[in-house]
Amino acid sequence: MSGNQYPSAVPDKLNTGVAHNARVWNYWVGGKDHYEVDQQVGDQVAAMFPVIRDVARADRDFLGRAVRFLASDRGVRQFLDIGTGLPTLENTHEIAQRIAPESRIVYVDNDPIVLVHARSLLVGAPQGATDYIDADAHRPDSIIERASETLDLDRPVAVMMLGILNFILDTEQALHTVRRIMASVPSGSYLVMTHPTTDTDLGGEGNVEAMKFWNANATPPITARSRSEINAFFEGLDLLPPGLVSCSRWRAASESPVVLPQFGAVAVKP
Repeated sequence: MSGNQYPSAVPDKLNTGVAHNARVWNYWVGGKDHYEVDQQVGDQVAAMFPVIRDVARADRDFLGRAVRFLASDRGVRQFLDIGTGLPTLENTHEIAQRIAPESRIVYVDNDPIVLVHARSLLVGAPQGATDYIDADAHRPDSIIERASETLDLDRPVAVMMLGILNFILDTEQALHTVRRIMASVPSGSYLVMTHPTTDTDLGGEGNVEAMKFWNANATPPITARSRSEINAFFEGLDLLPPGLVSCSRWRAASESPVVLPQFGAVAVKP
């Protein structure tokens, strides 16, 4: 990654007067990279939908379990993490390179505050590679082109899309993004995904009003999807056990983890 891709200050397009998902999420998981407006909106959403902090933490825990599983059990050495968010403890490259220092990781985001913090995402094991690209999930061809500068797309890649497709409001566009990226990676690659839902069996009905409030007071706008809609993202792929479940229950360490309205799954490309 060339030096001129690092900003020396907060970019002009960074709006600190409106709550932003990356910063609010950081607040919910106990981070420090947020502003007062993010805390205010985050507290209001949490008051309307109290499990949201648990969802944020469970989503992060899911990432750790998925990366460890793929690196340790499946021998994956390349990760394309789309919708990176603000760096916290146990980022994708830290987990993967602890298991296999030669692992190569590309982070993708187009949030200016994430770009500000990109340096901390690029301190990886010297045997491998860690890169960050500023790109939009609505434009998968750009992601593929730039990721190929660091990743060998003739070898399996774990495509990580945690909590990102819910910001692509048009379902057909979201499906296109997933299918285009998965078409660019070979057999033996993986799709790792989490996505919020309104399905009542996961307690998702509370997402409806909370997301209405979010869309009126924060950015970017968000949507939830049903189990069947989320299942469609895995069309042509083989879901690994336990399938599409509450992300808190995917290969969980405890026997009876709480069910949360955030689906999670890992699938392999045959």
